[in-house]
Amino acid sequence: MSRAEAIVERLHGLHPKLIDLSLGRMRRALEALGRPERALPPVVHVAGTNGKGSCCAFLRAVAEAAGRRVHVYTSPHLVRFHERIRLAGEPVDEETLEAVLEEVETRNAGAEITVFEITTAAALLLFSRVPADLLVLETGLGGRYDATNVVDRPAATAVTSISMDHMEFLGDTLEKIAGEKAGIIKPGVPCAVGAVGPLAVLEAAAAEAGAPLLARDRDWRIGPAPGGAGGLRYADAAGALDLPPPSLAGPHQAENAGIAIAALRAWNPPWLTAEAVAAGVASAEWPARLQRLRGRLAASLPGGWELWLDGGHNPGAGQALAAQLRAWRDAAPERPIHLVVGMKQSKAAAGFLAPLLPLADTTWAVAEPGQHLAMPVEGIVAASGGAARPGPTVAAALAALPRGGPPARVLVCGSLYLAGEVLKAEG
Repeated sequence: MSRAEAIVERLHGLHPKLIDLSLGRMRRALEALGRPERALPPVVHVAGTNGKGSCCAFLRAVAEAAGRRVHVYTSPHLVRFHERIRLAGEPVDEETLEAVLEEVETRNAGAEITVFEITTAAALLLFSRVPADLLVLETGLGGRYDATNVVDRPAATAVTSISMDHMEFLGDTLEKIAGEKAGIIKPGVPCAVGAVGPLAVLEAAAAEAGAPLLARDRDWRIGPAPGGAGGLRYADAAGALDLPPPSLAGPHQAENAGIAIAALRAWNPPWLTAEAVAAGVASAEWPARLQRLRGRLAASLPGGWELWLDGGHNPGAGQALAAQLRAWRDAAPERPIHLVVGMKQSKAAAGFLAPLLPLADTTWAVAEPGQHLAMPVEGIVAASGGAARPGPTVAAALAALPRGGPPARVLVCGSLYLAGEVLKAEG
């Protein structure tokens, strides 16, 4: 553990709860820091249940392809806390992170505040001090009372897909959850959204705020480019763009790219060009989102096999991953598909697994020793209706996979925390 990560661990003592959605403590902390949220570069604020991290990756990639300096704030991290903060294109270094956390801790003077709030305040302080052309700001949880929702006038906002997750904080219906995500919509600021189910909730929030709402298949469209070459065509009122295939795998990534493009085109900075959009779509990087692994774990499998990793963990993510499994089946029906699933205790395992189980030849339940709040293997087996077999770890499950027949595809999924442990094992 680095010194900066040790500071983060110490900060847990400033609030009895890990999550306590409110903006009062955050605003007080920012006041003590001199209101850094008022000295930021243009902000694109992104909320959603699934896909918001990928949307942020496309936003960053497009801007960087245009030669812009981009700050990025995302969560959670996979391997090191430093991943959460990118300063002008580079992950924050240890010395800078350590210094800003100590500064914010000192200014906070022991007042009650959650870890996410104090680290968000530290990130905003850094973003206010380092010149950049864009800040891509991802919400942590929800939107309305999320610690990131202190920017009064972003350049644009975006809402990706909405699914049942974090119901204990956001509500027990899609409409309630959408209402919380809609809390990032600001007066007069354009908001790009995907093909979300509860669109009416977002429309009502946008109408109340006087914010233009740009919805997929109404105000913008994205789909396969004519000719069947594997690319995409994006179109809105400003015209059409022919794009290469997204660098991020999975059918759902076309929508995430489209939301990013719609938000940027609504803002319309002078550096945004068709060439930058195409280059960004083709170059975006986002670990543990249908990521092909090629390290130590992958090398333990027979030749020709593929090992993939995805951090999806809720019913919406299960549906998105099922679409990828069906695409694999259609492309190579003879190739077996094996699932290795580890989940967090609080997640709806049955809802995540339901669309995936019929598409897998075998399913294995795992819980890594270092996996944060890992659901017991027995719980995943029960959620699968007995279809899953105990791993009980990723390495053991990979070793137990049936080796006969054509080369298989293996997908490790179910938790970003599991993904972090897998990436550590991969080297």
